[in-house]
Amino acid sequence: MLNTALQSVDAVARPLIAIGTDYPAGTLLDTHTHRRAQLLYGMTGLMEVETDDGAWVVPPFSGVWIPAGHRHKVRMQGVSTRSVYIEPDAAPRAATGCEVLSISPLLHQLLLASAGIAALYDENGRDGAVVQLILHELRTAPTLPLFAPVARDASLAALCRVFLRQPDIRSAPQAWARDTHRSLRTFARFFRQQTGLSFGEWRRQACLLAALSRLSAGQSVTQVALELGYDSPGAFSTMFRKALGKSPSDFIRASAAPGSD
Repeated sequence: MLNTALQSVDAVARPLIAIGTDYPAGTLLDTHTHRRAQLLYGMTGLMEVETDDGAWVVPPFSGVWIPAGHRHKVRMQGVSTRSVYIEPDAAPRAATGCEVLSISPLLHQLLLASAGIAALYDENGRDGAVVQLILHELRTAPTLPLFAPVARDASLAALCRVFLRQPDIRSAPQAWARDTHRSLRTFARFFRQQTGLSFGEWRRQACLLAALSRLSAGQSVTQVALELGYDSPGAFSTMFRKALGKSPSDFIRASAAPGSD
C-alpha cells in the first residue's frame, strides 16, 4: 500500500502491515507512538530520529527498528520510505529501544515488494511467504553504531541535547563538569553512569551523527570536518573510518545505491 494512513488498517488481523510513503524534505513527524512495532526504511534521503533515550541518524538504505509503544519523532530529509508495522507478539527483535539496522540487498527487494501487499493478504499465498521472509531477515539484520544516548539526569540531558544540535569535537569535559557543579573526576564517572559511554566516546558518536546528516545533505568532507571542529579533513576521515569501516567519500558513494559496501 502507498501513502495509506496506518490508522485505517492497524486493526487488520495480520501480523504485518506494509506501507510506502514519500515525505518532502524537512517533514517532521512529531512525537508519537504505534501500537505495533515498526521498521522504518529510507530508500532515499536521511532520517533523524529522537526518542527519550537519545538520537539516531538513519542514512539511505538503512532502517530504524522502533519497538511497539516507543515514543519517537522523526525528521525526514527528502525521504521515500517503506514501513512495516508488526504485531508485538510477532516482533522478530527483542530490543527494548530503537536500533539502526543494516538492510541487506535481499531485504531491500522484499521491502520494495511489500508496497504491493494488501492489508488483508493471503497468509498462505505468495504475499504471506514474502511477509515471513521479511520477518526472518529482520531477525538477523545487523545493527549499525549510529546512536548517541541522552542522559537520564535532567540537567545533563539538557547539555546533551544542546550538543547534539551544535556538536563540536573540541568541547571539553571540564566545561560540562563546571555546568553540572562537579569535579572533573566525579563528572567523568557520572557521565558514564548516565550514558554508558565515556565523555570522549559520546562526543565522537554525536559528531558522527552530525557528519552523516551533513554529508547526506551534500556538504563536502572538508566543510563538515571544519564545522565539527576537527583539525583537518584527514583527522575527521580517520574517526569516520574507525567508526563505520569506510571513509566519508565511500559513505557518500554507498548512499547512492542499495546494498553497496
